[in-house]
Amino acid sequence: MVEEIGKTPDGNIIINVGPQHPATHGVLHLVITINGETIIKVEPHLGYIHRSIEKMCESLTYRQFIYVTSRMDYLSAHINNHACALCVERGLQLEIPPRAQVIRILMDELTRIASHELWWGAMAMDLGAFTPFFHAFREREKINDIMEETCGARLTMNYIVPGGVMQDLHPDFVKKVKEFITLYKSKIDEYDELVTGNIIFQNRMKGVGYLSAEDAIAYGVTGPAARGSNVSCDVRKISPYEIYDQLQFDEVLETGGDSFARYMVRLREMNQSIRIIEQLIDQIPEGEFQAKTKAVLKLPKGEFYQRVETARGELGVYIVSEGGTTPYRIKFRSPGFSNLSALDHMSRGSKLGDLVAMMGTLDLVIPDIDR
Repeated sequence: MVEEIGKTPDGNIIINVGPQHPATHGVLHLVITINGETIIKVEPHLGYIHRSIEKMCESLTYRQFIYVTSRMDYLSAHINNHACALCVERGLQLEIPPRAQVIRILMDELTRIASHELWWGAMAMDLGAFTPFFHAFREREKINDIMEETCGARLTMNYIVPGGVMQDLHPDFVKKVKEFITLYKSKIDEYDELVTGNIIFQNRMKGVGYLSAEDAIAYGVTGPAARGSNVSCDVRKISPYEIYDQLQFDEVLETGGDSFARYMVRLREMNQSIRIIEQLIDQIPEGEFQAKTKAVLKLPKGEFYQRVETARGELGVYIVSEGGTTPYRIKFRSPGFSNLSALDHMSRGSKLGDLVAMMGTLDLVIPDIDR
């Protein structure tokens, strides 16, 4: 929904975009001031999907609260759960079996690819190219099938537990992952043919939504949105967790700072995730998939923090414990909130029709922002 709601004293028009609008991919409400077709100001209004998730977590045990985070950034549900489990394990000083660590990373990277696939198809569709959406879902469905066999769910998997994973891998897991890798490699060139090399697409993206490295840092932007401005911020590299420090992969950086640069980061990141999976898929250790823990977990009194790299950027989990069976306080540092805060700066002086491209390359998931 786009509607005029008023005018400023100097004659600029104020319009609503959302909260029901296809380009916002959820209930995001933007109040935009324009002069003709030129954007003067973009003001996000949140609260339409607020569920008090952090407060809910304070009434749940350390086993239970992990799965509520699947309902934040639902496209990185497994990675959200991973961050929470790592934070609890830090407090308990748990040693995670090598098999569980490898399984977690494999699932993280499959989740990252599935998220980027959905982003690629949806963003192209937002700009008027409908066919890529079907191509993206062709590959993404294969990952969803693997998730369903392994975890019993296709979106909010709830597979990670403090100490490891809930159950061992499906017998066909390795075979299915290798089949997906073969499919992906045979189709990735189509992405360039359909979208990346399309001159119309390039004209819609290049020079649009410029964000300098200094501004990205100032606004707290992370993930592909920041790396498109040549800001090194991949948590897997700068603060490795599990066994990421033992793996060979590149942090994808682009120097353009515009929407096209952010697009290229995500496209190239999928290849790096494939590279990580290929290093691990034939090297899954034997042994336990879960460390032995007590049925009821109690963290010692103190403060604990863990950060991970989701498909949208840095997710931080902060727990304050009073020594009980539930957290005294929980705070999530979600990547989407900081990334959205830069939208006003990026869009000022741009044309209203370019706003969709800028929002698309931020890859916003509203329940992650408005918790």
